[in-house]
Amino acid sequence: MAGWLWAFSVNPSEIDKVIAYIENQHEHHRMKTFKEEYLAFLKKYKVDYDERYIWE
Repeated sequence: MAGWLWAFSVNPSEIDKVIAYIENQHEHHRMKTFKEEYLAFLKKYKVDYDERYIWE
């Protein structure tokens, strides 16, 4: 993704969830890989992508 700029916002009412996620990220990724989670995120928010170019 070199050269790409990504920006995401967080609803202020969700800040505690985001902080908890970050604090427990290592535990979370024992169940689901970053790649699995990232692709699910893209699908959830209907981001068009071509997987051939994501992991270069």
